[in-house]
Amino acid sequence: MKLRPSTSRCLQQQLQNPSRYRNVRPRVCLQCREQLHGHDKGMGNWGMAVRSIATEATPRSKGRQIRLVFPAPIIAGQRRTLATVQNDDRGPIQEYEARVAAGRLRDDEHQRGIIESLQHLHDELRGYDAPPTVHPTIESLKPTSKSMFGRLFGNRPKEQKLKDIPENLPRGLYLYGDVGSGKTMLMDLFYETLPSSVHSKTRIHFHNFMQDVHKRLHKMKLEHGNDIDGVPFVAADIAEKGNVLCFDEFQCTDVADAMILRRLLEALMSHGVVLVTTSNRHPDDLYKNGIQRESFIPCINLLKNRLHVINLDSPTDYRKIPRPPSGVYHAPLDKHASSHAEKWFRFLGDPQQDQPRAETQRVWGREIHVPKVSGRAAMFTFDELIGKPTSAADYIELMRSYDAFVVTNVPGMTYRERDLARRFITFIDAVYESRAKLVLTTAVPLTQLFLSKEEVKESVQRDKEDKKGQAEEEGHDVDDTMRHLMDDLGMNMKMLKSSSIFSGDEERFAFARALSRLSEMGSREWVERGMGLEKDGGKEEKDSWQRVRSRQMEDSM
Repeated sequence: MKLRPSTSRCLQQQLQNPSRYRNVRPRVCLQCREQLHGHDKGMGNWGMAVRSIATEATPRSKGRQIRLVFPAPIIAGQRRTLATVQNDDRGPIQEYEARVAAGRLRDDEHQRGIIESLQHLHDELRGYDAPPTVHPTIESLKPTSKSMFGRLFGNRPKEQKLKDIPENLPRGLYLYGDVGSGKTMLMDLFYETLPSSVHSKTRIHFHNFMQDVHKRLHKMKLEHGNDIDGVPFVAADIAEKGNVLCFDEFQCTDVADAMILRRLLEALMSHGVVLVTTSNRHPDDLYKNGIQRESFIPCINLLKNRLHVINLDSPTDYRKIPRPPSGVYHAPLDKHASSHAEKWFRFLGDPQQDQPRAETQRVWGREIHVPKVSGRAAMFTFDELIGKPTSAADYIELMRSYDAFVVTNVPGMTYRERDLARRFITFIDAVYESRAKLVLTTAVPLTQLFLSKEEVKESVQRDKEDKKGQAEEEGHDVDDTMRHLMDDLGMNMKMLKSSSIFSGDEERFAFARALSRLSEMGSREWVERGMGLEKDGGKEEKDSWQRVRSRQMEDSM
């Protein structure tokens, strides 16, 4: 049952004049039942009567239960909870197909791929139970008392440590695209079909949301002093009102927003809030050229690591197969992972003309089993490719036979799996040197493929203690991309490169190089190079890329 922006006239009169109907049983027409918006404030017993009438059986609701959840006071531009949820839980895919069948939407393969991601999150939310929201106390958010001298000359008060993000928190969605790419339609489709297990949901324009947050933070400072860290408290308030939070038009154009966004979003996630947002730009392009943008980079990394970033724009391929909407790397190994790999395999291979099959390649008398091949694309699990005793010669032979590789179920590799890590790095180098494509589904973010957070933190702490008082050399040879990749580990590369966690300079260099190359191979320019995309020159561009690849392979022989 779809909610509309405003209630009809008969219900408005009763809501606006409760005293007139205090002793009269309110009458609510069918239209009002479908358009009801909650007004908790000041409704009292009369409001309870309206609720009971609104949930009575009607000809349209016969045979299904309708649950109405009344919200807190409304922020401008916000749709909050009053979510009508039906026990049939029709998901985004079923709703999309119904609209296509009714002629309301045109069937589009690219859009179907996006809606499949919406459906995956819908399915995860069915079994997700958000933890109860625990408010921090005002006292815990205040700085520790200082002497007069400390208050005058001391550093900025330390921010309150946030709770860890729950391990079972479903990864949200970040949908971006140009005007006309269908952002609003897709958000409507997702929001209106959220399962009944989602007890509360909020949808709001991002600009209005941030204005409300700043007002709340300002009020806290007026009441409790400028030194209070209000972000955790405000986040808990917001989390209490909705365990699925949908933003329209996520953007950052203000330095005040940039300063608090990372902690605000992380605090919401720590309370179990699932975020879904639309935007007109990729996270990497947010707050571009903004003041103190380097302090906003952690927020960009949080978005990329905790939300599935999906491109809504549908470029035309010369084979008429739309490019998959998400990037080539996917973490963690959730319900989205297998469909992510299949979409890219269909795009990079040629399943319409060349049915997927298994092949065997021979290297120096040995056989390499390739479990799935289509066109010039090969697909392996990590165990099938790296878990077996393979060498650089094997990988080079594979590069001669295929242009693209999809590797699934890549685990995080700690020092105990250092042999696997070295072998995988050798494979990454072979892909990079041959200018081939690489798609991965991984258990952890890229920055934790070869080292766990715990390993890195322990090693850095140990090295700090060992080298106390010594000056550190600047890591001037590490580019900005590497620094950004390492940001979510909470450290910089000069600390990592001098860490005792590596067995020597060669291993340090190999690790840094692998991450840098993975970052470059994940770029749009790398992925689309040689694909014959019409906007980049079509067949001529594809032939040119093939010639470059051939020369690269000849040089490696």
